[in-house]
Amino acid sequence: MGAFLTLSTSVAVILLVIRGGLCVDIIGGYEVAPHSRPFMALIYGANGKPICGGALIKENWVLTAAHCNVEGGKVTLGAHSEKAKEKEKQVIRIAKLIRYPCYSSMSRENDIMLLQLQKRATRTKAVQPIPLPTSDDDPKPGTTCTVAGWGQTQNRLRKLSDTLREVNITVISRQICNDNKHYNNRPVITDNMICAGAKKGGKDSCTGDSGGPLRCNNVIRGITSFGKPNKCGAADGPGVYTRLTKGYLQWIRKTIGGA
Repeated sequence: MGAFLTLSTSVAVILLVIRGGLCVDIIGGYEVAPHSRPFMALIYGANGKPICGGALIKENWVLTAAHCNVEGGKVTLGAHSEKAKEKEKQVIRIAKLIRYPCYSSMSRENDIMLLQLQKRATRTKAVQPIPLPTSDDDPKPGTTCTVAGWGQTQNRLRKLSDTLREVNITVISRQICNDNKHYNNRPVITDNMICAGAKKGGKDSCTGDSGGPLRCNNVIRGITSFGKPNKCGAADGPGVYTRLTKGYLQWIRKTIGGA
């Protein structure tokens, strides 16, 4: 998975955004059936270009990654194609960005953010919030999870996918992810993160997929965060996802409250 950063972020900080980061579309995946992932959000920056993905968790709240530079932007819900006019689409401006306290672009810790929308989305077959998990289970190594987005489909082709794509990836132990054949503790993959990809590479998120949900056994467990620059799908640079820990879940519930 390559880097997933916003346009304004330094190249040294590699996170998952589209045209400013390095790598985050779906590598080695498949196009999903139109509108079959009704919780997926496509997030645009102030310049009107797609920046990140996200997950609708309440009619007026979207969960995404803190590194996404979406101030003054908008969210499109119910999309399958990024470019096509679709009757299912609902476009809503972002009213407020709330990053988790102590987010660090250097350590990549706390890469989680809530977007409050200017109005509530209308629930339809194509637009439905995804339930938050009732526990903070840490997916075990070997667990198959899925990640979706509109990001790049080829490592060095700076072109995003027009349609929503998804890929199955496998959770990798933090010990392996931190060894000298992978991230070598730069940065350290912590208990607040999930490392996932494919042993031989070829399956990953990439530029433009940042902020999208990682689902394991159909439960959201993480948020697409970062990978190695220019190495989407590389065996030595699996994607890293912010894990929805107890602390993060408590913060989310407290923040969205009855809003």
